Amino acid sequence: METQLDPMKDDLPLMANTSYMLLKHYVLDLDVDFKSKVIEGSIVLFFETGSQYRKTISTGKECCQSQFDETCKMRASEPCHIPMINVSTYSSKTECNDFAVSGKEEEATSDENSNHSNNEQASGISSSKDCCDIEDHGNKDFLLVLDCCDLSVLKVEEVDVAAVSGIEKFTRSAELAGVSKELENLRNRIVHELVTLPADRWKEQLYYFTHCSQAPGCGDLLFSTGTWSLEIRKSGIQSPADFPHAIRIWYKTKPEGRSVTWTTDQSGRWHEEICGHVEYPCRFQNPAARLQAVIPYRVFAPWCLMESCEEYLLQLVPQCLSAAYATLGTHPFSRLDILIVPSNFSSLGMASPHIIFLSQSVLPGGSHLCGTRLCHEIAHAWFGLAIGARDWTEEWISEGFATFLEDIFWARAQQLSHDEIKEQQELKALLRWRRLRDEVQNSEEELQVLRPKKESTGEVSESGASVVKYGLKAEKIFMQVHYLKGYFLLRSLARKIGEVSYLASLRKFVVKFHGQLVLSQDFLSMLLEDIPKQKQSGLTVESIFQNWLDTSGIPKPLLEEGETWKECQLVQQVSGEVTKWIQTNRRIRKSGKKKMKQDEVVFQQLLPDQLVLLLEFLLEEKTLCPRILQCLERTYQLRGQDAEVRHRWCELVIKHKYEPGYGDIERFLREDQAMGVYLYGELMVNEDAKQQELARKCFAAAQEHMDASSAKVVAEMLF
Repeated sequence: METQLDPMKDDLPLMANTSYMLLKHYVLDLDVDFKSKVIEGSIVLFFETGSQYRKTISTGKECCQSQFDETCKMRASEPCHIPMINVSTYSSKTECNDFAVSGKEEEATSDENSNHSNNEQASGISSSKDCCDIEDHGNKDFLLVLDCCDLSVLKVEEVDVAAVSGIEKFTRSAELAGVSKELENLRNRIVHELVTLPADRWKEQLYYFTHCSQAPGCGDLLFSTGTWSLEIRKSGIQSPADFPHAIRIWYKTKPEGRSVTWTTDQSGRWHEEICGHVEYPCRFQNPAARLQAVIPYRVFAPWCLMESCEEYLLQLVPQCLSAAYATLGTHPFSRLDILIVPSNFSSLGMASPHIIFLSQSVLPGGSHLCGTRLCHEIAHAWFGLAIGARDWTEEWISEGFATFLEDIFWARAQQLSHDEIKEQQELKALLRWRRLRDEVQNSEEELQVLRPKKESTGEVSESGASVVKYGLKAEKIFMQVHYLKGYFLLRSLARKIGEVSYLASLRKFVVKFHGQLVLSQDFLSMLLEDIPKQKQSGLTVESIFQNWLDTSGIPKPLLEEGETWKECQLVQQVSGEVTKWIQTNRRIRKSGKKKMKQDEVVFQQLLPDQLVLLLEFLLEEKTLCPRILQCLERTYQLRGQDAEVRHRWCELVIKHKYEPGYGDIERFLREDQAMGVYLYGELMVNEDAKQQELARKCFAAAQEHMDASSAKVVAEMLF
């Protein structure tokens, strides 16, 4: 029987025979099961012959063996109590050098203090704790003794380090020195050469330690466990020098083990909420992923566009990824590839797991359009991919969220001040309101409803089949109502609740519903439950359905907000510039052929979104003379602006039949097909022969490679 130690007064026994075998390096590979509170895996140990054996080796084998035998005899009368070293929080593949004791600490599954592996009887080891195992086995096999406590050791094996590719470099010296080529001795010599590499070769050493730890086993070793020890031997091996110097131990802990403490964190949880999705390698439960603000990324583009990518896109990706992480937390995917797609791609961007497709149209004209679109597609990693709509007639769940978060991400990526953020977002809201107003006026009412199936939303047939309502209507592809009304709903909720509380609820929603398909009420119910005071104010899921999701047209709450944007300084600045252009246009028209003096009017520089608004305001003017259009293009260098600005410029050119700008239209319809469909309609509506000829010419050149839905819609306009 082993002596039971009293933890209140007895000393902690450390019995590892480090004088004979000294641990130089170890590699851990562990899995942690928080539910069962068990750590399970393996450790690979790399040894060097100990100092005591090296001191006596010069006197000959008999002397050495005699001294070793004496030690064994001395210890044969004592229980071998060897504690384990703590490994409580090591992660997978943790490594450490020059560890003084050959072992570590994990918890065992055996119920008794005198622990044996489940494999003990099969391997022929009795319950004896005599260190040298002499009397029981009738031999003098060397015993490697490791400090070990509260572990269930499942298996011990020798590691075949000689099987590692490139390890031959460590065998040359062995051959030159005349060392036996017997494989066992060769393995030990390799380990010796590896652990004794000079310090300046640490990278090489670490590389081979890692690869040796992954080498296959080459034979099980005999072992037994006690309360404080793990004892390992190899039949017929009587000397530490001949004992395997690289071994792998498979083991696991037990929840009540004394060396690993399980507790809750400061938030009162073991980890994030239990996922509600089907089993897959989830990054939301991966501690390393939760700390990864910028995931690895690559950009793929043709050579002709690489310069544009390097100028803006490559600098924007880490900023936008970091901003998304700061807003929503863990990235749902481990990496991101960005592919720049040709001009015939049907949209400005599309997101899939691990990859974003960006139209070449986002690259010219500065960082603004490129950055905002990139942010939009990054947002789809959470809303659209990690969380999807259970009924795709509710596509606002994907596009509305991405449009709302696009502004949040882009503001953080630019590191704007609070006032700058407010100004830019108010300006953006006005542009989107105008776009929504135009769309509502020029589209079928049934296509303006975000939840067209109403109470039947989410219902499927017995077989699981369902339909996407109006999903085959070609014009629906070009509508943005689900982007815009969804955005305004989320913006309205954020303003009511407060952005800080609102974004905290978004993060909570992501944690709870990632990996699942949801309906509108899943989000709205959780949001209102999270912020109960909103219920008291009369805001309910039903009222949101009625005002925002189940009706066509502009939602009533949004109509009340229309005048507030006029107070935005960026909008007021645009209004001032528009006044200058209108007045200048009138003066030129009155003066006839007299040229406008260049210094008569000073126009301010505008942001890209301000330029869009300026051109939209000018589109409302009945007549702009050719000279004002020429001056307008030169003042703002419109041909070099981003695609959103150039699109409005093309509209002005079409409206006023400004022939010097027809080349800009042709270029736009050729290079920016994702945004050009509307321009075909404008060219035909004017009933101008030259413009209609231009439309048909551009369509003929692009039709072969045009997206099928786009080609269908355009053909209906032209013929």
